[in-house]
Amino acid sequence: MKKHGGINKPASVLVAATIVAGLLSACGSEKEDNAAGANNAATQTNDAAANANAGTDASTNAAANAGDNAADPVVEITVWDQPSPDDPGKSFIEEQFAKFDADHPNIKVKHVEAWQPDVREKFLTAVAGGEGPDLSSAAFPDMQVYIPKGIAADITDMVNNSPDKDRFIDGAFNLASKDGKIYGIPNDMYTSGLIYNKKLFANAGIAAPPKTWEEFAADAQAVQAKNPGVTGFDILGMDWADWHFEYYVWQAGGDLTEQLPDGTAKLDFTSDAAVKALQYYKDLKWKYKVTQKNVVQDIGENEKDFYSGRSAMIIGTSDSFTNFVGRGMDPADIGFAPFPAGPSGKAPAQVGGSFSMLNPKSSPEQQKAAFEYAMYFMSKDYNDALGQFKVDNGLGVRPFTVLKDFDVTQYIKDVPQDYLDAVNESAKDQHLEYFLKSSLSSYLVKPIQKVLLDQNADPATELKKAQELAQKEVIDKYNADLKSGANK
Repeated sequence: MKKHGGINKPASVLVAATIVAGLLSACGSEKEDNAAGANNAATQTNDAAANANAGTDASTNAAANAGDNAADPVVEITVWDQPSPDDPGKSFIEEQFAKFDADHPNIKVKHVEAWQPDVREKFLTAVAGGEGPDLSSAAFPDMQVYIPKGIAADITDMVNNSPDKDRFIDGAFNLASKDGKIYGIPNDMYTSGLIYNKKLFANAGIAAPPKTWEEFAADAQAVQAKNPGVTGFDILGMDWADWHFEYYVWQAGGDLTEQLPDGTAKLDFTSDAAVKALQYYKDLKWKYKVTQKNVVQDIGENEKDFYSGRSAMIIGTSDSFTNFVGRGMDPADIGFAPFPAGPSGKAPAQVGGSFSMLNPKSSPEQQKAAFEYAMYFMSKDYNDALGQFKVDNGLGVRPFTVLKDFDVTQYIKDVPQDYLDAVNESAKDQHLEYFLKSSLSSYLVKPIQKVLLDQNADPATELKKAQELAQKEVIDKYNADLKSGANK
């Protein structure tokens, strides 16, 4: 049994798989269990007194209790959370299923495998056919689609009446809320931010991470000057280039698309914020000269540059700590910071993760049972057991949690406190990826790569070309189809 934090290996499928088990699941809290136990104890005491006064013997009392239990209705729910056969956490997950069953004899759970190919498509097909599960998991961006379509049940009253609500960190419910209503239970969360090498920064005499674009460029240059052979910043210019680029647009005070009140989409590729962001990208490469030579290399190569000490800064997520330590980095060298603020004075972070989502077509009894099941897997006892399982099996533990009472430092012994503090600070200003990203990504990658590869390329011109093409090939059709569907 390992006792050193479970970070000697990179995070495996279990991190995702068990979080999906704690993902589409969860149930009663310790407070609920204690209250139920107290109520049961009081009931049993009163029953015993009544039986004694009535001259009823123990066997009669037992028979009466058995009859009461038999009369309690059994609620059946379907949950998409069954682990795949090769899931490394399968035994742990199924052990937790058994514990829930033993503690809740009046809730019968049918588990359906969650890690199916094309799971989103299968889920939507099941919903359309009236076969949607009573409880499932949805990624943060999906919730923004499911809520307006009526796929996620309004659970506001259940959440507000739950003694567990205050166990969640501030803002945990934000991205599953609309118009003051709550539609999801947070399972897990990660936040993006700036990952930097503390040792390389110290060599350059820099005591703290940069807080503005200007400081970022200056620090990258200073690190390069004091650490020969080191790149100040590995930029993402590959086929996913828009993934990180959108952060800079947010920092400049804008976004890349808008969803209008009628549901249609509007492109903002040519906005002042987008142009400023792409100009800054260009300056990092050609003016400040702080990026790696191959600006279109794979993201895996960028990460390799960082954990091998060849790059001082990289964009990453709160989960990067486990990954880099697993690759051999000294935990003391890994720093995390909120993004440097751009011209807007702000630095929103992309957040991701999953919510447990109830089916609005389930009966009230099924919704109540599904909520109880979901909260069971968000209990402190469950999360402590999961953390210890990962430690014992050399698996990564996420350094960021949606629960206030789950102390990750018990399971990641070497994570610096300032890393955790910065992660929590970064998560305060939450932002989702831009609307219709999956359909528009390839159009934005072209201007990003153009300015990184061609010193003479003009950011505004390249963004205009990208917007015109995307408008013609994607947005016009999307909006037309949306209006056509609304008129049927």
